[in-house]
Amino acid sequence: MTTPHPRLSINQATIKYTTVAQAIDVVSAAGIQSIGLWREQVQEAGLNESVKMIADSGLRYSTHCRGGWFTAEPGPARQAALNDNRVAIDETAALAAAGAAGSKAALVIVVGGLPEGSRDIVGARERVRDAVATLAPHAEANGVQLALEPLHPMYCSDRAVLSTLDQALDIAADFAPEVVGVTVDTFHLWWDPDVFDKVARAGREGRIASYQVCDWKTPLAADVLLSRHYPGDGVIDFAAFTKAVEATGYTGDVEVELLSQEIWDTDPAEAVRRTIDGFERAVAPFLSNTPVS
Repeated sequence: MTTPHPRLSINQATIKYTTVAQAIDVVSAAGIQSIGLWREQVQEAGLNESVKMIADSGLRYSTHCRGGWFTAEPGPARQAALNDNRVAIDETAALAAAGAAGSKAALVIVVGGLPEGSRDIVGARERVRDAVATLAPHAEANGVQLALEPLHPMYCSDRAVLSTLDQALDIAADFAPEVVGVTVDTFHLWWDPDVFDKVARAGREGRIASYQVCDWKTPLAADVLLSRHYPGDGVIDFAAFTKAVEATGYTGDVEVELLSQEIWDTDPAEAVRRTIDGFERAVAPFLSNTPVS
């Protein structure tokens, strides 16, 4: 197996059907130095046990996935979402503290789409802003960065009313960079003709919390949520994208997050092997070996 680049991180979504223990074992066995976990698996294992496993593994913690769903109208559902995000912030702080040096206390935020029956996208975006303002003090008190993730416009109605980095950065601008940043995900942003100017802005403002890489290839899956591909298997220009992120001075982990039924049905060790191979060809040549910070 190819020796993994030291900044490669596996997001557990790539090996979705693993437990926390299994994910850690597969990633460690492959020689990868960093991992990001999903809340469902962490809660299944228990937070305390997950923290212990991360500490014992010697792995860095790259991100915690995910918080958000901020667009509900005022009422019980919105309050429940805010309460759940406070729990997610606590989880992020505990897991990152257990990780090796260079771990990131970053909670990836998928903000949510339009509430059922609504056409008020402007109002939905304002409720995102209000939710971030409500949660920012708790995040700051726990040393956690809320990493707003703009998603491809095809997800605007049901998953994320933020579709561009500028939209996320404009919300983040009201808060200190260490409290609210952004997730730069190639799958969601590659289409934007101005994306590299926006990446540069994110870098100038010190707000890149996470750089995530996976590829785009058509035709899309019947469930467009599950349309991601190994780096290098599609049409994204990872050389240009990675150089743009590197130029900002970003020296964090680079996560591969692959939502794909075909990949999920692959043996996790094989999926990780193929991830390493694609990453080494498509992304690693344009990354520095600077120690993660």
